[in-house]
Amino acid sequence: MSELDKKLMQTPDLNKERLEKLKNIFPDLFTVEGKLNPDELKKIVDPDLVKETERFEFKWFGKSEAKRNAFTPSKATLVYDQERSVNPEYADGNMIIEGENLETMKCLLAGYRERIKCIYIDPPYNTGKDFVYNDKWDEDKEDYWEQIGVTQDGVKVDTNTNSSGRYHSNWLNMMYSRLLIARQLLREDGVIFISIDDNEVHHLRKLCDEVFGEGNFVSSIIWQKKTGASDAKTIANITEYILVYVKSFEQTLNKFARNKESYDIERYRLSDEFINDRGKYYIDNLDRGGLQYSKSLNYPITCPDGTITYPNGKKEFTDEGWIWKWSKKKVEWAIENKFIEFRESKSKESGWAVCYKNYLLVGNEGNRIERSAPLKNLINDVLNANSAADIKEIFENTVFPYSKPVELIKTIFKFFLFNNGDLILDFFAGSGTTAHAVMELNKKDNGSRKFILVQIPELSDSKSEAYKAGYKKISDITIERNKRAIQKLEKEEAKKQPSLLDLDKKLFKTGFKVYKLAKSNFPRIDFAPDPAKTEEENLALLNKYIDEKEAMYLAMIDEKNIFDEVLLKNGFMLNYSKEKSDGFSKNKVFQIKDDFKECLVCMDMSIANETLKELEQYKDKNFICLERALNTTMKWNLKHLLGEKLIAF
Repeated sequence: MSELDKKLMQTPDLNKERLEKLKNIFPDLFTVEGKLNPDELKKIVDPDLVKETERFEFKWFGKSEAKRNAFTPSKATLVYDQERSVNPEYADGNMIIEGENLETMKCLLAGYRERIKCIYIDPPYNTGKDFVYNDKWDEDKEDYWEQIGVTQDGVKVDTNTNSSGRYHSNWLNMMYSRLLIARQLLREDGVIFISIDDNEVHHLRKLCDEVFGEGNFVSSIIWQKKTGASDAKTIANITEYILVYVKSFEQTLNKFARNKESYDIERYRLSDEFINDRGKYYIDNLDRGGLQYSKSLNYPITCPDGTITYPNGKKEFTDEGWIWKWSKKKVEWAIENKFIEFRESKSKESGWAVCYKNYLLVGNEGNRIERSAPLKNLINDVLNANSAADIKEIFENTVFPYSKPVELIKTIFKFFLFNNGDLILDFFAGSGTTAHAVMELNKKDNGSRKFILVQIPELSDSKSEAYKAGYKKISDITIERNKRAIQKLEKEEAKKQPSLLDLDKKLFKTGFKVYKLAKSNFPRIDFAPDPAKTEEENLALLNKYIDEKEAMYLAMIDEKNIFDEVLLKNGFMLNYSKEKSDGFSKNKVFQIKDDFKECLVCMDMSIANETLKELEQYKDKNFICLERALNTTMKWNLKHLLGEKLIAF
């Protein structure tokens, strides 16, 4: 990121990053001025310069613009809302963010890139009644901030009726940009679950194939949402789909849960003195009959006494249909590695029985798992009607009629294996079912999954039950629902009278912090670089702009909001810890630490000479400060001491 971009407090510019990576790998594709030469790129794609354009690709109107929207940096930030946060001291990374989701995810990008383990979304199904997000706005106008939902009156959204000539294109554009950013947020061993119905499932499959890679498709889970549809004109449609994709198939091979109940664990009783890293085992016959016959699997095996045996105990070759379960090569390996047992029959005529050891633990060394069956891509024990009961139990009213059942989300998450502290993101949060499900799962299995929810502050219908109940925006319901869910879980916990055996167990405590998408705290974001000037000239103009506009303004802003924005845009997660360092005598310097990194931050308006000396013992850490706090000499000295670890903004 250039110094100008850093000072403008923008989120990462993914277009610039991709061009820089391409330039580093293939510098010959760029001109001497550093611009990409499309002709040179074309020679790689089409060396013979054949004007052949027919190929398989998924195209629609507005696709290129949607991709540009995804990779264009944002000028927004996230501002903490203490008043609406619930038990923030127990939040531990849990967040509900009120704001347009594309801009919000861009704000999260620097701090949360490749940190999200699981994404679940239930996007608009494009039925004509659902809204489609409007991603077209002019950044030079004030209504930019209205469009991304940072104003008090809520955000405008569009309907997408069948009469629109771009009915499918509008929906695809909305989804494409958001999925591109979602992939950036996913960990390499991450997974995404997407709920969808028949209206767009075929388009969504092709879209996800492009974003995540066709080879990273895992399954299309079928959810039976109801038992019948008496008003159906043709065939009753009682199912929906949950598409499952991963970031990297290799990284997630052992991350999906399996059904251990399908195996009779009790029969694994024997222990082995030769192979002790595969658990216990039982003995099974190596031969079988009555199945598909293969001559290559009907071969002689040499027994301990030197005699030979064929399948079914035969002493010579017959083609009666019996075969060995393993190939000859595998049997030779198994005998050498003591996976085979020979059992002599009491009757000499019957010869030897060739058996193999069936171990409980399977998989590669260091990554063994118990034998089990994969879970099936069918959910038929949770009905959509349950969602109304969920909402009514929380609100005593049906304030949100279109949420997914809590039990459905819990069932979806049971398909995947989570570790302590794994992050779950839902950027179409709706009423907040995902957070509700995460908290219930954590309470049940003492887990520590964390959630991040994003909900646009869409205005409630003035005729709706939600509006009548005082919830003017959908995001109000998201927050209130999970506040009440926490209160319910705490009441259930309080009813339990701990026995003497339970006294050492911790009571279930959880919470979440609320953030709002907002305009940056730094007036400099309104600075527009002059395209006719060089970067150095624009940087000088920006510095002057900062001196004139920001000094008094920053002094009036809540310090936490400044810290949040600066740290988030410098790659820190919002659950960072902040502690005043005792190692500095003149300046107020804070030690900042999140789950992955740490730094020192000073927001004072000047840096003392003593601080420069005291920083010598912290040369291994980044030091973030205001550039206006540095005179020319101090900046040179700090740069000499810290190098790239000095971050002045």
